This record gives sequence, C-alpha cells and structure tokens, in this order.
Amino acid sequence: MIEVVDFALRHAWLVPLLPALAFVCIVFLTRPWPKLSSLISIAAMLSSFVLAASIALGVYTNPDFIEKPLVYSLRWFGMEGFSVNVGVMIDPTSAMMLFMVTLVASLIQIYSTGYMEGDPQYSVFFSYLSLFAASMLGLVISSNLLQMFVMWELVGLCSYLLIGFYTFKISAREAAKKAFITTRIGDFGMLLGLLFLQIKFGTLDLVTLAERVPLFEQFGVSLGLLTVIAILVFIGPIGKSGQFPLHVWLPDAMEGPTPVSALIHAATMVVAGVYLVGRTLFLYMEVPGAMEVVAFTGAFTALFAATIALTQREIKRILAYSTVSQLGYMMLALGVGSLSAGMFHLWTHAFFKALMFLGAGSVLHALHDKADVWKMGGLIKKMPITGWTFVIGGLAIAGIPPFAGFWSKDEILTVTLEYARHGHGFAYILFAMAAFTAFLTAFYMWRMIFLAFFGREKPENHPHESPVNMTLPLVVLAILAAVGGLMGTPWANFWSKWIHFGPVHHGEPAVGLMILSVVLALLGIGLAYFLYYKDEEKRMVRNLSERYQTVYQLLYHKYYIDELYLWINRTFVDGSAKLLYYFDIYVVDGLVNGLAGTARISGKGLRYLQTGRLQTYALVFFLAILVITVVLAFGPPTSAGITGGVNR
Repeated sequence: MIEVVDFALRHAWLVPLLPALAFVCIVFLTRPWPKLSSLISIAAMLSSFVLAASIALGVYTNPDFIEKPLVYSLRWFGMEGFSVNVGVMIDPTSAMMLFMVTLVASLIQIYSTGYMEGDPQYSVFFSYLSLFAASMLGLVISSNLLQMFVMWELVGLCSYLLIGFYTFKISAREAAKKAFITTRIGDFGMLLGLLFLQIKFGTLDLVTLAERVPLFEQFGVSLGLLTVIAILVFIGPIGKSGQFPLHVWLPDAMEGPTPVSALIHAATMVVAGVYLVGRTLFLYMEVPGAMEVVAFTGAFTALFAATIALTQREIKRILAYSTVSQLGYMMLALGVGSLSAGMFHLWTHAFFKALMFLGAGSVLHALHDKADVWKMGGLIKKMPITGWTFVIGGLAIAGIPPFAGFWSKDEILTVTLEYARHGHGFAYILFAMAAFTAFLTAFYMWRMIFLAFFGREKPENHPHESPVNMTLPLVVLAILAAVGGLMGTPWANFWSKWIHFGPVHHGEPAVGLMILSVVLALLGIGLAYFLYYKDEEKRMVRNLSERYQTVYQLLYHKYYIDELYLWINRTFVDGSAKLLYYFDIYVVDGLVNGLAGTARISGKGLRYLQTGRLQTYALVFFLAILVITVVLAFGPPTSAGITGGVNR
C-alpha cells in the first residue's frame, strides 16, 4: 500500500492525463464500436479515481502536507527575465478535490451508459465527458495561475460542447452560446487580473505569490491597486460559478443531457470558480474590501436564486437555481475568510446535487422528458429507488441532521456569525440573509419533492424504474449524501485541521445555532407539506399566486434579468454596432474609396492628353512654357530676391 501511495503522489499528473488519453482514443478508435467508447472512458475515470484516492490517503496520513504542499514543475516556455512552468501541486485542498471529482465523474459516466443508450452520438458524448473531466482535474492540480487559466478555458469549451450537445434543438444551441459568451465576460476580467499579478509580482506561481502578496508594498503595489487586482480576478469566478449578475447562463445549461447537468453543477465547471477563490484566498485576505465584495456577492446570490426557485416548474431548472444559491453559500464562507467551511460545503454539495440531478434524469427518462413537476405526482410508488434516494438528497440539502448538508451549512452560518462578532458588524446582515436562504431552500426543494414524488398519480403518466446502471450510482450517492458530512462535524475537526487558511481556531460547537438551523429547515419542509401535499387541490397556493400575482410573475420571470440584458444588448450593443457600421461605410470606406476615385477620375482626365498626335504635345509644351514664364515675370518676389536687393 505504501508503494502505491508513493507512486500516486509522484505521478499525480496521471490523474488528468488518463481521461485525456481516453478522449483521444475515443475520437480515433471507437467509431465502428460505439459501446467501446463508454468502456474506455469509464476505465480511465476509475483508474484516475484509484490514483486520486491513493493521493488523498497519502496526504491525510502525513501532517507535513498541512504547511508544505508537494510541488514539482517543468519549464514550459520563457524568454529573458520571464518564464512559465507547468506543474503539479498536491496539498489537502487539491487532494480532496481530486478524490471528489474523480468519484462523482465515475458515477456519472456509469449512469450515462443507461441514460444515453441508443443515442446516435454515443461515442461523441463520452469523448466530451472524458475531456471535461480531464480539464477539471488539470485545473485542480495546477501549480500556477496561468496553467490553471488554460485548464479553466478548456473547461469552458467542454461545457459549450456538452450544453449544445443536442444540436438539433435551437434552445440547446442558444444556451451553449449564452454560457460561452457570459463566462467569457468573467474570464476577460480574470485575465486582466492575472496580467497585473504577473507584472507587479513577477510570477503566477501559487506558492510564490502566497509569499509575495503579503509584502505587496515592497513590490510597489498600493492597497488600492491590490483591491482592483483582487476584484478583477474575482470576476472570473463570478461568471464560472454563476454568481450575480453573471448567473443567467447556468439555468439554461439544462438544455444539455442530464448527466452533463450533474457534472457541471456538482463536480466540475461551477465549482471551479469556488476552488479558484479558495486557491487565491491569500490575495483576498490582504484586501478587506475585496473580502466584503466576495461575501456580499455570495450572500446576495444565495438569497436571490432561492427566491427565483420558489416559483419554477421544471425539475432541472429548480435544481439549477438551487445550485446557484448553494454556490453563493460557498462564496459567502470564503468571503468571511473560512476556506474550511467553503470547501466543506463544496464537498457535501457535490454528492447531494449530483444525486438529485441524476434522480431528475431518471424521472425524465421514465416520463419521456416531461419536466413540469406540476404534471408529475406519486412517482415514488412506481420508481422507489429513484424516489427514496431523491428524498435523501432533499433531506441533505434542506439541512436535516445527520445528513451531509446539515453539517456544512451549519458551519457556514457559524463562521459568518463569528465573523460578525469579531468587529465586522455588517456580517450580521450576511448571517440573516444566509439563515433566511436556509429556510427558503428547504421550502422550494420539498415543494418539488411533494409535487413530483408524492400526492396523486397522473393517469397520463406511465413511469417505470430506471435500469440498474442508472440506479446504482443513485444509491452510492445517496449513501454519500447521508454520511459524507460526518467527517466535518464540530467534534471531528477534520476540515478545520486539514483544509484551512491561516491559524486554526477550535471553538465549542454552537448548539444553539444548530437548533436554529434545524428549526428553519423543518419550518420550510412543514410549509411545503401543508401547501403542496396536505392541500391536494392546491387551493391555498392558487389563492396566494393570484393575490400576489405581481410578485409571482416577478419571481417566475427571474426578476426579468434576462429581458433586461436583451434590452441592453438591443439598445446599446446593437446601436453601437450600427454606429460602427455607418462609420465603416461612410468614413473608412469613404476615405479609401474617395482616394481611389480621385485617382481614377484624374487618370481619366489625363488620358485625354495622350492623343498620340505631335501637334497636341507641342501645344501642351508651349502652353506650359507660357504659364511658367508668366508666373516668373508677374509673380510675387521671392525672399532671395528681396535679400539680394537689400545687400546691393
């Protein structure tokens, strides 16, 4: 075992390389045998999981990794005074991420063999999945920010390909473009931030930056400039992790196949932004203003997305806004300086959110893509494995103990309250927002569960349980959603010991806060029970929606943010485009064409002088001599002539 662990630590680069090789093999070798593509992809992913598990074992049995990460790198390219390395960095945070990503990706790929059965693009799908996983794993182990940015962009490309996988659907193509363009806005800001870091600190290496940034004044960087750099870098995670105001792409990403939704929302693309902020927390800790921006962005996004989810009807769209909200929780934790709480919630969220997305896929598979929860009902009787595993996911995300979500969400509430008590009074507002979001989360998630899985069965539906290759991953994820948070209990101290930034402070478990968290969750579930299960006719819900129609429409249409962006695009972007069009036509082209036209007209005029007759040339010559003589005789005196006269 020791030899295996040592091999894994020294060859961590194999973790992303194996799925990358699987991508190449699928593209070039499996066209005649589509089924072979899934075997290659799953074999590579499981091999990466074994390596990742060995790395995690090696890291978490060696306390030296807490303070000193394992880093090895090679020179990529360079010039005089500048070089870029490509390397691997292994520490408790990256080890946790490698284990989680490979585990969830492996389960999703196994699930996909059933979900994508019979699809004509079966091999293409698994090639994209392999490249997607390889990109995320490459991002996780990157030792410098430039290498991370390259992987970051590759993750974005893969998301574009997978969201728009159903190319015959206009909505899928539009959603893919929307995701790609929206995240590029964030990436542009992030790239500017990275350029500033390179120029001012002379490196993008994470370990070196962590040493130099606290000494920013010695590098000629003012606090104001450092604040700008930190916020520019944060714009990238705002786009990638679907934070307000660049959240609009994430719900539309549901147009891709459901396994893609699970992979994007649970283990890869959207958590990449959270991971980047965690990796660069040393930068934000030096800038209180930037920390406040991160915290407020996270808290507002969590509450904002939760209110939208209250009125959505499609099962995957509800889960999508839930993802946006939970990512806001993670950003809030990082914004108050707790890497441990942010990464802990990322860990638990990966399990229960992957479980619920795959459960939603099982439902859509059984109902032939009918996604409206109001048109479902009683599914748990016909789909018991899908239904009860989905219930476990609902208990976890609602924050019911001892399920995973309770421990991580309670930890975020705890660190936010502690942050407020230690001289940051504004954080009490953040705590109130987070607590109210916890109540809303329990309500809208169980609204969905009661409507879809309980209540009256719809006679037009003929659901059936999914095959074992789809239900087995659900069972595994349900177990993880149930017990995956126990390592983060206040008494275990696992996360605060191994994954933290700065000194570790161990306090007594906040029992009162735990009780508050549970009460909020139970109130949310209870309200959903009375409105959507007990009242079978849904009279109260209909009365409320009619009485508060304006509020309902505002939430259902997502605060009209998409419409606002379209209006801005049509008013300003299209207007600017028209202005530039006319400038190009009448100024740029006019200048070029005008010069050409002048030359052409002059040429036509001069052509008449070329008659080929000697008399004409003699006449022109005589007239030219005459004009010159007249000018010299009657023109104004030159300065030379005047000077000569005076001298005489």
